[in-house]
Amino acid sequence: MIRPLETERLLLRPLELADAVQAQVLFAHWEIVRYLGSQVPWPYPEDGAHTYFRDFALRAMERGDEWHWSLRLKSEPEVLIGAIGLVRPKADSAEDMNRGFWLGLPWQGRGLMTEASDVVTDFWFDELGFSLLRVPKAAGNKSSSRISEKNGMRLVTKTERDFVGGRLPAEIWEITAEEWRAHRAATRGR
Repeated sequence: MIRPLETERLLLRPLELADAVQAQVLFAHWEIVRYLGSQVPWPYPEDGAHTYFRDFALRAMERGDEWHWSLRLKSEPEVLIGAIGLVRPKADSAEDMNRGFWLGLPWQGRGLMTEASDVVTDFWFDELGFSLLRVPKAAGNKSSSRISEKNGMRLVTKTERDFVGGRLPAEIWEITAEEWRAHRAATRGR
């Protein structure tokens, strides 16, 4: 069971199939998808969000392998503005993606994804009990790198990966549970 989460400005609701309608409109933009993994189809199909939610995200949530939330402003709880998710590490895989997110263009640059990342990182360490969080990103995605920096993460590897926008330089960022707790203690006092 995935519980709702919230921040000062956001409601994070467990993802539902009904969210696909709003997600489809917001997600299908080059500026949003170009730095996402190459498994995201482009051009984005008309039923892309519905298919992904139904066949992948919701099934992974039912299995307890992934945790996905829609993002909504508290001031407009009926309007989906993005999504964030966590992925259980796979023992038989070199995959190192534990957290991913996207935010609709009108809401970018306001610090909202940093808030969402903070609360789901708390969930990852405190409720799920994992000891390490790793996130890959395209090196050119400076906004995402700034979020990792604000989350107290450190850059551990530079490599190349396949993204919707092609094969690009990539970075792997990580933080341990102990580092996260120290970071949160230091930043909550501000």
